[in-house]
Amino acid sequence: MAEPHEPPQPEPSHDSKLTRSKQRWAQQGRFLTGQVARPEDQRLPPGQHLTRDWPTLDLGLTPDISREHWRLDVHGAIAHPIFWDFAEFLTQRQANFVSDIHCVTTWSRYDNQWRGFSTRDLLAACQPNDRARFVVLHCYDGYTTNLALEDFAAEDALLAHSWSGTPLTAEHGGPVRLVVPHLYFWKSAKWLQAIEFVAEDAPGYWEVRGYHNRGDPWLEQRYSDD
Repeated sequence: MAEPHEPPQPEPSHDSKLTRSKQRWAQQGRFLTGQVARPEDQRLPPGQHLTRDWPTLDLGLTPDISREHWRLDVHGAIAHPIFWDFAEFLTQRQANFVSDIHCVTTWSRYDNQWRGFSTRDLLAACQPNDRARFVVLHCYDGYTTNLALEDFAAEDALLAHSWSGTPLTAEHGGPVRLVVPHLYFWKSAKWLQAIEFVAEDAPGYWEVRGYHNRGDPWLEQRYSDD
């Protein structure tokens, strides 16, 4: 097991064109339809459209992290803290998942093929204690997002290192990103650096900027109710 580390934490770009636009969309309630899934395609959440591409969205900073320098820290309200480098991460039981992506900016992509480490297997390894009710994801670009423990533990959620049979590229969150298919994709944190188990909820980057705390695409939870 690798030693814990504290790599530098870059400050996310709060003033990129996309960041300004997405904050404005939250203020305006843009893309909200109030509809249900389309009868002709029950797989597509309300307000979404299909794409064959995989659009790239971030905070204006793409961390350059090689697999050799990547580390994952798992800590907080757990029995067994974890400090893995990429080689140790790959020694864990790997799994293949196929799932859809639903982005809050209204695009969806079907049948994405992932390979990585199941979040349920991670929970078995670190053993959260009775205080653990939420998870905070910390990323190499300074981004954070929060999840309820039960959402993190979804059957098809995983820490992914490969997509469609090839390593995740940096623009899509490599070396390792979280994938939680049943929530809007901003919850699937890219460039994953640390996973913190906490007793109290801690809204992340977009959640404090007007986006919904949970983000269920089937309920169209795009923005905060506040």
